Amino acid sequence: MVFLFTGIFLIILPVNAQITDEIILSLKSGNAKSLSDYFNQNVELVVQENDNVYSKAQAQLIVNDFFSEHSPHSFSVIHQGGKEGAQYVIGNLDTKKGTFRVYFLLKKNDDKDYIHQLRIEKQE
Repeated sequence: MVFLFTGIFLIILPVNAQITDEIILSLKSGNAKSLSDYFNQNVELVVQENDNVYSKAQAQLIVNDFFSEHSPHSFSVIHQGGKEGAQYVIGNLDTKKGTFRVYFLLKKNDDKDYIHQLRIEKQE
């Protein structure tokens, strides 16, 4: 029984890691379209003066505008964690116009991971 549970855990873990890696790659490259593929239908978004719950399409436009103005150089993960059904990542996004702290929260919805919250805030 323990082997069965361990085997299932090892199958599930790489899928979640792959999704997180794809999101991180989207942040590094400044690709709002691929990032928005992971947005829930409504996303709590904090990006510069935008601080509200937005539809997936609105959130993509806001993030695209941010990436257009702040072209990313790199993204580094500072901390990540979570529990069953939810995980989060905190990192630094280095851009042409400075460093931003990024936080995103993934939650399961219909057995898929979606970004429910995304914050991109200027580091002082």
